[in-house]
Amino acid sequence: MREDSFFERVYEVVKQIPYGRATSYGAIARYLGTGKSARMVGWAMNASHNQLDNIPAHRVVNRNGMLTGKHHFGGPHVMQNLLESEGLTIVEDRIVDFEKYFWDPAKELEG
Repeated sequence: MREDSFFERVYEVVKQIPYGRATSYGAIARYLGTGKSARMVGWAMNASHNQLDNIPAHRVVNRNGMLTGKHHFGGPHVMQNLLESEGLTIVEDRIVDFEKYFWDPAKELEG
């Protein structure tokens, strides 16, 4: 699997995450049939800031709802501010009631 094509597949999933929802690196990896590649999904999110398309990378967090990618947004509070502007509550770098806002591409998108 070429890295650039994997990143493009990740971006296509991320672009479909609805406003006010969030998903995890692992959920995207599982949806793409590469369940053990959550870390590569994270790399794709880090690289997404260089894309011309608007990739809502702020909606991708770790499996516990932690804002683990927040340092890649140009400031320590940018990711949190983006999520809060969509109605999510963040406490100590974690989405409150993450299960309520969790968007599972395996359930929401046709494979």
